[in-house]
Amino acid sequence: MKNSHRRVVVTSPFFDDGAVAYLKEHGCEVEVVQWHKGQGDGGLATPQLVDLLQGASGWIVGQAYVTRELLAALPALQVLARRGVGYERVDVSAVKDLGRVLTIGAGGNDASVADHTIGLILAVARRLRESQNRMLSGNWSILISSDLSEKTVGIIGLGRIGKSLVQRLKGFETRILVCHPRPDREYGEANGITYVDMETLLRQSDYVSVHAPLTPETRFLIDKAALALMKPTSVLINTARGGLVNDSDLLHALKSGRIAGAGLDVYVSESDPGFKPVSDELIALPNVVATPHSAGSSAEALARTNMVAARTVVSVFDGGDLPAACVIADGRRSVSVR
Repeated sequence: MKNSHRRVVVTSPFFDDGAVAYLKEHGCEVEVVQWHKGQGDGGLATPQLVDLLQGASGWIVGQAYVTRELLAALPALQVLARRGVGYERVDVSAVKDLGRVLTIGAGGNDASVADHTIGLILAVARRLRESQNRMLSGNWSILISSDLSEKTVGIIGLGRIGKSLVQRLKGFETRILVCHPRPDREYGEANGITYVDMETLLRQSDYVSVHAPLTPETRFLIDKAALALMKPTSVLINTARGGLVNDSDLLHALKSGRIAGAGLDVYVSESDPGFKPVSDELIALPNVVATPHSAGSSAEALARTNMVAARTVVSVFDGGDLPAACVIADGRRSVSVR
């Protein structure tokens, strides 16, 4: 017998059988939307989403834009669970005002994104893309590359992923600089990191890795002026959010030799199609190693974050406690959690 009060619609791709089974074991009716290659909920208009979600009490959401209009049209919807950690496409105020709950998959992909960040640093520094392309064309001559060992790495933003990156960098005996609005001095002393201002970090770092949240204040945090402060031998890494870096300015800096290279997993064009030509030029450069926003999409990370999403949905249905790190807004309470 169907339980209309526990109907969960999953529009996030790569939702695995284990997470589906967990939901069903806890009395949920589960509908997993199957997408064709290249499709997803991010391309759906509000009326299409309303049709998909009508009557659902839980939604495990991918990249859809969640507006006040959409939420108002879905009175049965209690909880929206983002498998990832970003929520810039969700109207958080509307979630709270309309008495809904918004959660994220905090902690599920920290290790995977940190691993990916190290991979991008090494791939750019050791010129892996350039070397393989030359070999494919029959040129086996050696390209001189750079080490990560004993270099200075600047981390902008020290949340869960930034801290996971710190642990990995220790093995390379790096000097770690951090720019963070609320320095944790105890953590810094215990892990051998130095807190500095943004200008110092940009001027002194051999590798700059961005791990800040995307907000109106941090949009284009790395722009022409910031890139001008970096060493001409330095490398920029962005596995956080497209929009933290002005990709047009980055393209110019790379083409002009202002900086040596970049490792990119996220792009402004993901939310602004007007930047698509810029993204195309960036990923074509020989000194850029690019991936398609896949840093958190290892099999292990997807399984962990799928289960986090499933557990938060069930907890809301049961009226249970939610992990504080996962809650962005809880409209059942008088104030937003964040």
